[in-house]
Amino acid sequence: MTSETSANSASTESAAAQEPHTFQVDLRGLVDLLSHHLYSSPRVYLRELLQNAVDAITARRAEQPDAPALVRLYAEGGRLRVEDSGIGLTETDVHSLLATIGRSSKRDGAEGLASARADFLGQFGIGLLACFVVAAEIRVVSRSARTPGAPPVEWCARDDGSYTVRTLPDSARPEPGTTVHLTARPGSAPWLSEERVLALARDFGSLLPYDVRVGETAVTDLPAPWDRPYASPAGRRVALARHCHAQFGFTPLDTIDLDLPLAGIRGVAHVLPSAVSPAQRAGHRVHLKGMLLTDRADALLPEWAFFVRCVIDTDSLRPTASREALYADETLAAVRDALGERIRDWLTGLAAGDPERLAEFLSVHHLGVKSLARHDSAMLRTMLPWLPFETTDGRLSLEEFARRHPVVHFTRTVEEFRQVAPIASAQGIGVVNGGYTYDTELVERLPAARPGAVVAELDADTVTAHLDSVDPQEELALGAFLTAARARLDPLGCDVALRAFHPLTVPALHLDDRSARHEQARAEAEGQADDLWAGILGSLRGSAPRARLVLNHLNPLIRRISSLDSPELAANATEALYGQALLMAQRPLRPADSALLNRAFLGLLEWATHPAAPGDSPVNPQEDGR
Repeated sequence: MTSETSANSASTESAAAQEPHTFQVDLRGLVDLLSHHLYSSPRVYLRELLQNAVDAITARRAEQPDAPALVRLYAEGGRLRVEDSGIGLTETDVHSLLATIGRSSKRDGAEGLASARADFLGQFGIGLLACFVVAAEIRVVSRSARTPGAPPVEWCARDDGSYTVRTLPDSARPEPGTTVHLTARPGSAPWLSEERVLALARDFGSLLPYDVRVGETAVTDLPAPWDRPYASPAGRRVALARHCHAQFGFTPLDTIDLDLPLAGIRGVAHVLPSAVSPAQRAGHRVHLKGMLLTDRADALLPEWAFFVRCVIDTDSLRPTASREALYADETLAAVRDALGERIRDWLTGLAAGDPERLAEFLSVHHLGVKSLARHDSAMLRTMLPWLPFETTDGRLSLEEFARRHPVVHFTRTVEEFRQVAPIASAQGIGVVNGGYTYDTELVERLPAARPGAVVAELDADTVTAHLDSVDPQEELALGAFLTAARARLDPLGCDVALRAFHPLTVPALHLDDRSARHEQARAEAEGQADDLWAGILGSLRGSAPRARLVLNHLNPLIRRISSLDSPELAANATEALYGQALLMAQRPLRPADSALLNRAFLGLLEWATHPAAPGDSPVNPQEDGR
């Protein structure tokens, strides 16, 4: 073989190897993919049929503005017929569009209307396939309005992937438009019942701009409730409340207009009548050019606006391929911020002109407003007189509390507040409970919103400094008792102090702060670690003050315990006081604390059940092995 022949042969083989091949599509597998992964429910088949009909009418009206705009649906016996007066199809269009998966006249401009793409609902070219989720057979009969002389054409497809195309006599479709016939697949007949079709058509198409009917029953309900004229503002509120109840199942506290002309958005936000968790996913209803896109949009509003549910119609936001969610892009982010601003304006308006309604709203949804105020200084200043906080003076706004107290102290946890609130209140210390969601952040931002306000975190030293000291002579007389008590609690990282304070009913108070707890946890970990980790943890030792048990010298029980002749019994009682103070503070007990509490309880039982005879040594449960 010559080199020239060899080269020609290689060239031929290379060309043959590069010949393109066409993907083979398993329609049943594709339908399974659509029904289980792309679409959330078979109900979307009706939306796709309505969408195709509406887009066909839009295309025809772009060329013939006076063309009829009718969509009719007829359901009976497991069959559905959908008729529209739209642009229709020729035989060439059928082969090009219906038989090619993924081809869309709206996207490809095959109808010569690429410039009007924004007027169409669908752009992905897979809508008709959604009908196979409920149908075993789809038959389309269409006549083109663009090519008047073209005969009607029939396209008939089955879920096994086969289809036929044929032309029909003029009598089969005298007027331009399209009729789609569905035959239910086994088990899907209920989806094609008249009752189900009517419910789905109303849900998806109530705001469509054309005349849509199921049988003789109208589906569209225009204008939208928020755009209708009403006799009075009160009448409008009542009508919108009825609309909210029909859509969401609740009667709103109030309704906020959401009008963004530049973004092509109209709608309302309904304020929930009861509190919800910030983590609960919102279910906003979003219509795209009148067609319901989703009733579970959760990225439409800022996270802080979890106290409203929205219904909007838009022509600017992009749908995902399934047309069941919004595409996350810069437009959606800008719309989210703008809608959030509308809700801010509503809150500001209530604060300025309707304080009673604002108070009613905040009694339910103060958490959402606090979430907003921690990032928005203007909103914080506006809401300061209204936002409620738990304080030692009762439930007050920060504005009122700051007027009463020159220094606004706060705790970071609910447990700390409950621990010190009775004592602080008796000593005249003003404390805000910062343990609830967002409260610490807002208290710390108070000086920025109210110049001159002084804010400080409450610590053990502050509380102790406000407690009355005991007369030095009396404290000196109790030196032996205090020494024994300190020795018993020292292994737990806790000091003992003696003070006089109110209320008298509190025998002992356990005080610590975050740094003390961190140091306590570090020391405990160091004691349990091996040599290597013990050395590392030892190098992290801090200089924070230790926790302390403050004994109330005014309490009769403390006076009796401190006068006991037995150091062992006094130390045992100190352990019991320590455990009781931890429990009163609702602090989680460490293993060492639980062991101490158990030991103190058993020890006191021993003392109570084995009274010592005169001259005998009392029983020590630790020495007795119990």
